[in-house]
Amino acid sequence: MRVVIGEDTALFREGLASLLTDVGHEVVGRASDADELEAVVASTPCDVVVVDVRMPPDHTDDGARAARRIRMRRPDIGILMLSQHVEVRHARDLVALGAFGYLLKDRVLDVEDFLGALERVAAGGSALDPMVVERLMGQRSGAEGLQRITPREREVLGLMAEGRSNTAIAGRLWLTERTVETHVRSILTKLDLADNDDDNRRVLAVLRYLGG
Repeated sequence: MRVVIGEDTALFREGLASLLTDVGHEVVGRASDADELEAVVASTPCDVVVVDVRMPPDHTDDGARAARRIRMRRPDIGILMLSQHVEVRHARDLVALGAFGYLLKDRVLDVEDFLGALERVAAGGSALDPMVVERLMGQRSGAEGLQRITPREREVLGLMAEGRSNTAIAGRLWLTERTVETHVRSILTKLDLADNDDDNRRVLAVLRYLGG
């Protein structure tokens, strides 16, 4: 996997690069500000971009805005945004397009989970931090379809939006896979998404719903 990293904190950037290199991925580019990130991606073949939401020059949402522009120009590249705090303003548009992830930086410390999320995004899937899912779902809490979902189905939906497989959801919630399958069918029916039964399309469909 070819990765470009956009991160202004040198220690975090180089630590992330070292982690990815150690597990066999190729870090093909590094950038310390949003403008440099866009230039690197434009000139460097890559599979996925890992970008901090807040970067120079303004230290506000420059990284997130750069991610949106990269996605518009290169829809084939996966985008994994990292942030200290949940900010869903830009995530709402990106999440609906797939090949997108948004994790809090603390999640990188869970190396196996982080690498799994990165690989899902690079492969065209999605990986959302539970807190991002909660914020997105909270903003849609009045939506007609979501009102019909039970508390247990809401848990399953949150894990689906994180990009979890039925097997992983079953393990996380201590349910059988058959029970999870039943919950998933019920969720998709209530959200008028029943025709999207393929695993990847199912996740993307739910993400589109969450993204408005």
